[in-house]
Amino acid sequence: MSWYHATMYDAGRPAGSLWEETAPALADGADLGPNGEDVCDIAIIGGGFTGLSCALHLARDSGADVRLLEAGPLAWGASGRNGGFCILQPTGLSYDSMISRYGEAEAKRFVASQVEATRFVRAFAEDEKIDIEPQGEGELHVAHAPSRYAGLAHERDVLNRTFGIAARLIPREEVAAEWYDSSEQFGALHVPVGFGLHPLRLARGLAAVAARSGAKLHGGSPVIRWEKEGRLHRLATPTGTIRASRVVVATNGFTRPPAPPALAENVIPVLSNIVVTRPLTDGELAAQNWRTETPCANTRNLLFYYRLLPDRRFLFGARGDLTGRPKDGLRMRRFMERRLGEVFPGWAHVETTHSWRGFVCMAARLTPSIGALPDDGSVFFALGYHGNGVAAAPWAGRLLAQLIGGKAEFSDIPALVRGPPARIPFPVLRRWYLRGALGYYRLMDI
Repeated sequence: MSWYHATMYDAGRPAGSLWEETAPALADGADLGPNGEDVCDIAIIGGGFTGLSCALHLARDSGADVRLLEAGPLAWGASGRNGGFCILQPTGLSYDSMISRYGEAEAKRFVASQVEATRFVRAFAEDEKIDIEPQGEGELHVAHAPSRYAGLAHERDVLNRTFGIAARLIPREEVAAEWYDSSEQFGALHVPVGFGLHPLRLARGLAAVAARSGAKLHGGSPVIRWEKEGRLHRLATPTGTIRASRVVVATNGFTRPPAPPALAENVIPVLSNIVVTRPLTDGELAAQNWRTETPCANTRNLLFYYRLLPDRRFLFGARGDLTGRPKDGLRMRRFMERRLGEVFPGWAHVETTHSWRGFVCMAARLTPSIGALPDDGSVFFALGYHGNGVAAAPWAGRLLAQLIGGKAEFSDIPALVRGPPARIPFPVLRRWYLRGALGYYRLMDI
């Protein structure tokens, strides 16, 4: 079970995000509500980007009989709470580490797949006429201290030379004049892959197309018991039981029992928090010389990520607390409001209107995991996006659908993400592992 407060898993509680207030309603009939008794070929647990994309492509491209079960409303988890950064990379590994661990060829294959993932999201939205409110071009990776600029120069060289991505190093003065300025801006690297978007618009668009393609989507259907009867899986919810030949686990940071221990015990949920300001005035934007819609993240290990939204609200995100208790959520909001004012002094007086949080999913090998369980090839999974799944999760869902539908082989999965997550020794100690890691990263960020 999780060490986080029960409210973090209460699917009846809205996230409280700006996205919930500004996304169009889910298409009529897309969410069929709590499930009853049913039998199908493939059951998907999790109604976020991964599960919805998998359901869509299975139903549309393979004609599969699909049931999707989501504990809350569709996209209630991270897919409806994230910052809307559709960018590289869904991993905690540096490019050098990818190459040394998996070899240059596999690192190239993985990076190319994630470039394609960002393009897939944009193309899907355009083809289906879903207004995801795309913004900016690529990502600005900002040195939060002078000592971090050299690391960005090395990253540029690796991206240019090894991966063929035309990343550009920008000195502090140019960033201040052409992009923005702040107390923690000492030059930046522009990576021209990806963009910002409205994540709940994307998720609800995926749900609408999946339902229209024949997938049956059931919100309000948490899986509380999972048993095997011969070749069939029995997934029990409070309102009925789904029997399926194959199961897809697509629960990311919300993965808990009764998911198989190989998944539930070997991922680490980590809280991430977001605050959003009221719309900024022309004068306030000028105070920081803010001139861009490109998503930004800094070089802290416990990073800040931020972007200007279409209505000129400012979104500011950071990793969260270790408990999930409501009082610690309020404490994190106060911390983030203070840090927002310190990083952007011209906005220290600007009030925030929204604050929310949710889980990102980390794993020991610092990469996502995609595949099928070694001891039960009828259970598939894709999870562990390390706080960067807006592009990777829809791509992974499509890849799972191709695997299940016989349109791809396991060898088509890049080695960096192939197979289950690495085993975490003594899973009951995960909270303490996380506490130690966060303490170390805070020291490294000083």
